[in-house]
Amino acid sequence: MKHSLIPAFLCALVTAAPASALTIAKNGTAKVSIIVAVDASAPVVHAAEELSSFLEQITGAKFPVPGTAAGGGRILVGPGAAKKAFPDFLAKGLGSDGIVIRTVGKDLVLAGGHPRGTLYAVYTFLEEQVGCRWWSSKVSTIPKKTTLKTGELNTRYIPVLEYREPFWMDAFDGDFAVRNKCNGNSERLDEKRGGKLSYEGHVHTFNRLVPPDKYFDKHPEWFSEIKGKRMRDRSQLCLTNEDMQKELVLNLRERLKQNPAATTASVSQNDWYNCCTCKRCAAIDAEEGSHAGTMLRFVNAVAADIENDFPNVTISTLAYQYTRKPPLKARPRHNVIVRLCSIECSFSKPLSDDRNSRFRDDIIGWSKICDRLYVWDYTTNFKHHILPHPNLRVLGPNVKFFVANGVRGLFEQGAYTTMGAEMAELRAWVLAKLLWNPKLDAEELIDAFLTGYYGPGGKHIRAYLDVMHDAVDASGDKLGCFSTQAPKFLSFAVINQGWAHLKEAENAVKDDPALLHRVQVVQLPTLYALMMRWEHYRKAAAGADWPVNESAREVYKHFMAVADRKGITRLNEWQKGFDRLEQTVNKIRTTPTPTPTPSSVDGMEHDAAESSEDRHSNLNAINSEFFNLADLVRELLQLFSL
Repeated sequence: MKHSLIPAFLCALVTAAPASALTIAKNGTAKVSIIVAVDASAPVVHAAEELSSFLEQITGAKFPVPGTAAGGGRILVGPGAAKKAFPDFLAKGLGSDGIVIRTVGKDLVLAGGHPRGTLYAVYTFLEEQVGCRWWSSKVSTIPKKTTLKTGELNTRYIPVLEYREPFWMDAFDGDFAVRNKCNGNSERLDEKRGGKLSYEGHVHTFNRLVPPDKYFDKHPEWFSEIKGKRMRDRSQLCLTNEDMQKELVLNLRERLKQNPAATTASVSQNDWYNCCTCKRCAAIDAEEGSHAGTMLRFVNAVAADIENDFPNVTISTLAYQYTRKPPLKARPRHNVIVRLCSIECSFSKPLSDDRNSRFRDDIIGWSKICDRLYVWDYTTNFKHHILPHPNLRVLGPNVKFFVANGVRGLFEQGAYTTMGAEMAELRAWVLAKLLWNPKLDAEELIDAFLTGYYGPGGKHIRAYLDVMHDAVDASGDKLGCFSTQAPKFLSFAVINQGWAHLKEAENAVKDDPALLHRVQVVQLPTLYALMMRWEHYRKAAAGADWPVNESAREVYKHFMAVADRKGITRLNEWQKGFDRLEQTVNKIRTTPTPTPTPSSVDGMEHDAAESSEDRHSNLNAINSEFFNLADLVRELLQLFSL
């Protein structure tokens, strides 16, 4: 295990050469002035103010904004200040997010494209040259150096991913997002923080754009025909109906007028199946070899209709469930984004693995025909947010796989309705770093976070995570994004072994209340698994040491106290509260546990308390031949249709 606070690969963005150092502060006194153009934009001014604030925290010196250049060096923030000082400075080609970090004589240039590049240049400098880290919305590492110098710098970097969104609740914080260079729709990024790639209708928008309650009675032909009958409920649209298309475009125009900040508009299928099978739609599907053919022809037509009035808006659609297979003939227009979804995949193995061959083949197919391919990826267990979900080893390989196949935007969906999901802050930070620079080493990033966020407890949490990941690798489990509470890998032996490391982490930080609380949050998934399968694990223990000394009721009280302090409001995506956990704990018997029988194989027995409804909704077992089961996802992802 590597414990370096600054991963080696994080230095790849900045090229430093041994040269005369630029002194920024000496013994707590500022030696440079921060310069911005008189007409600097709001993001550039905020970048300068952030630089001033952090440099003061680091050195103790004052760096007023704007500063004066009398008798010392300058930090030129923004392309305007850089251009005035150095006429040969070029911001062309940097796009919205590209950065320039360059020393010229006694000056340092921190600039970038409009609107976010200069902000990203400042934060990159503070990270890579000074050592600042923003681990979460509330926790950071800001070093103390009364004397601060930097060597010669000359870097120009444009991120390969134009759209970067780790969709975890803590990552929505505007400061966390901009400091870690995320620019997605969910992040609270105002003008001074550079704004974002903003959606009009995030996803699953057919019913939003053509509501059945408004249109079905008069125009049933606008909706899906299934077995000769037009459907009102849980329907899609009839994509070959020209009158419906005109009405959808009319409604979309009105929405875009009301949302001038939108850079992308979603025109995408509802979150269930039931695509139209009328003769015209079926004929195109047959010609294209995929339902995506009909979808893409329709979306292209909508994109063409709005282009003149909204030239800066792209149209986004999905390659999801029945539209995931790329079409034979249709090709996306230049102002169309196709967002491919990995929902059926196993996340215990990289997406490039043979286990995920169908998705792998689809992304390769789309990459050949699509210039703006985005991916909607899944990085949590939506059914049990607080259950161990050992997918960390695939995060880096998957991002690299996406980029290698031409993906230009990544939406990494996590626990977006509650704080405190399993290893939430770690995933949000690691994903943010990988989306900015996919060449980084994910394992080094994980180690850096564990050390920076958990202090001396980090190495023990790493050992715990290794136990969980080794167990899922050995089990062969398909780790889906709707995993049951009783996966095979989560045996009593694994629970017990992992808990031992978590107790060591707790002991290592026992004298630091802040670190102790963070470690206790990491312990919640193990306690949750233990409580949900208490009697099963009691049988499986067969005389082995039991992880906790308290009763199930006392463990529950401790769990709730930690959860409340952390701000955890639910255990899964769609249900608020902790009712099911409480009900399960209340049913735990206080009488001695019977001797285990041969049928109680450790870790293999499915929890008898799990309802038939839960078993039915276990989408872990889905494959693409049984599309009707995925209708269940609608209830799980219903917030996206808002």
